[in-house]
Amino acid sequence: MKAVFLDFKSVDRDDLDLTALHQSHSDWTLHDETFHDETAERIYHAEVVVTNKVPINRYLIENSPHLKLICVAATGTNNIDLQAAKENGVTVTNVTAYGTPSVVQHVFALMFALATRLQDYSRLVAGGAWQKSTQFCLLDYPITELAGKTLGIIGYGELGRGVAQAATAFGMNVVVARHGDTPMEGRIPLDEVLAVSDVITLHLPLTRETQNLIDARAFTLMKPSALLINAARGGIVDEQALVDALREGRIGGAGVDVLTQEPPVDGNPLLATDIPNLIVTPHIAWASRESRQRLLDDVAGTVAEWHTGQIRNQVI
Repeated sequence: MKAVFLDFKSVDRDDLDLTALHQSHSDWTLHDETFHDETAERIYHAEVVVTNKVPINRYLIENSPHLKLICVAATGTNNIDLQAAKENGVTVTNVTAYGTPSVVQHVFALMFALATRLQDYSRLVAGGAWQKSTQFCLLDYPITELAGKTLGIIGYGELGRGVAQAATAFGMNVVVARHGDTPMEGRIPLDEVLAVSDVITLHLPLTRETQNLIDARAFTLMKPSALLINAARGGIVDEQALVDALREGRIGGAGVDVLTQEPPVDGNPLLATDIPNLIVTPHIAWASRESRQRLLDDVAGTVAEWHTGQIRNQVI
């Protein structure tokens, strides 16, 4: 039976070793990308389907008679109708912990760039300001050290813990938000984290409870100098509220690797070019070559073990 990878180009750009993948199943079809009207035909004969971001809904599951395994080549499974999979006896798996070093590196790259106003100074140099200066350096924008500052972490799973470990090495004080109102040792309420942190970083999934968790009210609790980092999911932050907070100087800066809609559409407020101290990157925190290789090898391992009757990283 066939195994199909629906959006292989989202993982590989001709720089990964595919040996383990090809060894995991005898008949792979690797599609660079799959559009909505192509999915049904491509998975109809498939026993195994791998998807990074292509949605698999109830109709597709119920009309794919051979389908037995859906591997999500990511941690989040919100693109799969899990209830439909369960009702139809289809196993769903995901991949966890593959991207921690890459995400931690990207989170700190955003922190460093914002704290040093890297983009602003680079723009000044490109515009000739340094050449025209009478001083040996430019001091047009304030530069802040991270050492001694408080880092607030919202979401303390694999990624949150990885960021905390790196923050400690840079001399930052770490505080962690607790989940809901339940007391947890070593964690403090979300509002307190927002109020005391110099840098706030998000590492939690997008759910009904976390949708717009960082909203206009949340920004009123933050320090005027606070930096916000979001390498989690776009919908966790109210994008218009973030833009307003930056333009009005109610926070000091933001680094965003995720948007509510990806790829973004014209009119997304975070794509405006006049927003101060904002860095937007195109959902690449996870995307180092090493991270993508671990992801692909994990998918291959899941498929290989599934053939022996074992299931790893089972969601449903």
